[in-house]
Amino acid sequence: MAQRQRPVSGATTSLRWASRSRWPPGLGLAALTAVAGLGLGSLGALLWQARGMQPAALWQEPWLAAVLRFTLWQATLSTLLAVGLAVPVALALARRPRFPGRGLLLRAMELSLVLPTLIGLFGLVAVHGRRGWAAPLWEGLVGSESGYLYGLSGIVLAHVFYNLPLAARLMLQALETAPAAHWRLASQLGLTRTALWRTLEWPRLAPLLPRLAALVFTLCFTSFAIVMTLGGGPRSSTLEVALYQALKFDHDLALAALLALTQLTICLSLWLLALSRGGTPSLVVGSVSLPTGGRWRRRDALGVSRVTDAFWLTALAALLLPPLVAVVLAGLAGLPELPRQASLWAAAARSLIMALGAAAGALTLALSLLTGSRWLKARRHGVAALAMEGGGQLILVIPALVLGTGLFLLLRPTLGSGWQGYGLVVLVNAFMALPFAMQVVRGALPGLSAPEERLADQFGIRGRVRLRWLVWPRLRRSLALALAYAMTLSLGDFSVIALFGSPSAPTLPMLLYQQLGGYRWQGAAATALLLLSLVVLVFVLLGLLTRRPPRYPWNRFVREERHARVP
Repeated sequence: MAQRQRPVSGATTSLRWASRSRWPPGLGLAALTAVAGLGLGSLGALLWQARGMQPAALWQEPWLAAVLRFTLWQATLSTLLAVGLAVPVALALARRPRFPGRGLLLRAMELSLVLPTLIGLFGLVAVHGRRGWAAPLWEGLVGSESGYLYGLSGIVLAHVFYNLPLAARLMLQALETAPAAHWRLASQLGLTRTALWRTLEWPRLAPLLPRLAALVFTLCFTSFAIVMTLGGGPRSSTLEVALYQALKFDHDLALAALLALTQLTICLSLWLLALSRGGTPSLVVGSVSLPTGGRWRRRDALGVSRVTDAFWLTALAALLLPPLVAVVLAGLAGLPELPRQASLWAAAARSLIMALGAAAGALTLALSLLTGSRWLKARRHGVAALAMEGGGQLILVIPALVLGTGLFLLLRPTLGSGWQGYGLVVLVNAFMALPFAMQVVRGALPGLSAPEERLADQFGIRGRVRLRWLVWPRLRRSLALALAYAMTLSLGDFSVIALFGSPSAPTLPMLLYQQLGGYRWQGAAATALLLLSLVVLVFVLLGLLTRRPPRYPWNRFVREERHARVP
């Protein structure tokens, strides 16, 4: 009597695949070594240089104490406003699934993650500056010249402009994960607005808030270009700006090490607290999708909610859209200046090459860490898999300027200028984009299900054939999105390029900063429009190149002919 063959489970199939392949653990270990070596090497260089420093100077030295207090105050205030105001905005968007311009507003909110900082600053100056669009309204209401864009108020406004849309979009993404059946049941039960918040909305937002607040605080705490442009003087200096000045102009390496270690300690402590309080929600915006329609209606979308939701959505549009429109209009007016700017095209080419190198490095590290983690999970090494995957996320707690400072101190005897400095910028940008690339790729990497793997093994589909026909179609869209995120983050970098770049051979952000500082408004407008166009073009081109073509294109024409013959 023939024995029935026992079915092979998905875990066993993955284990057999993992035991056959030795590439994933080697690549994952190499990537983890590179990430850990870079971080620990930078930290070791800082500690070595800081042997003679005195940490008590942070509160004994009046200037350093004032810088530390202002940094903590502006980051805390910006985080409270951005995250706190994002809650009613996200709830309003969730209650209003369809209204004119909703898709455009969501796209503009998603742009805040990759929008270069100097482009946003250019738009904010055009709208809120002393001669901006809002200046006549401010003078009519207050009776004095508008100067709120500079100093603490301007820094907080810029931080809210960047972080409130991102926080609201991520909250909306969490709210949309609630099943439609829950909302139908809530509608049938007639739950009030308070009950809906307690049973459906707050459980979706609570796991996200700790990590989201830590992310926004870290971005505001380590802000560089915003403080440099809108600070208005030494009274509004932050640790990041003081670190840059100590390293670039004063050559005080001990002070730079002290400031960098202070930044690292505060950011690491905050992230450890956030990770202990919350789960592991995604911090990358997914695709925009309208909720499925139904015959039920949300009770909290009626009555006074119409007025409050309209207020919050109008306020969001007034905050977000005018600066973006100002960049486009000013850039179109500055187009005649493009032929006169010989350095603009060289800066654009330099920025694209560096961004492509940083994105390729970030994507390679992300794939290596994730495939190595999957290999370890298949062999039931859960702790090692978690350590390998979490190694790529540790870069979030190390600010870019801190990482660059450590590498500068580590490589200082042999580090030259020119291409070596730009190579260091590419390396730092690749590591800073790594967490975002891992967030995008993680969802698509598991690939084939257990039945598909068993079927592929039975037909002998392995190696390059499996990669070409089964794995690659599932990965290409996520890889393209991760590459676009990494490229645009590198395109908009200013802090690292300001430290290691050369003013005679600038990138687009550095050129834009030089033009704004020299009051060359028309040239800066053209540069800002070109930089914004490159950011949009990267996403559009990578989306088109990875779009899935029809497998049988002739079937479409056959179906069209059949439909055309129907009377």
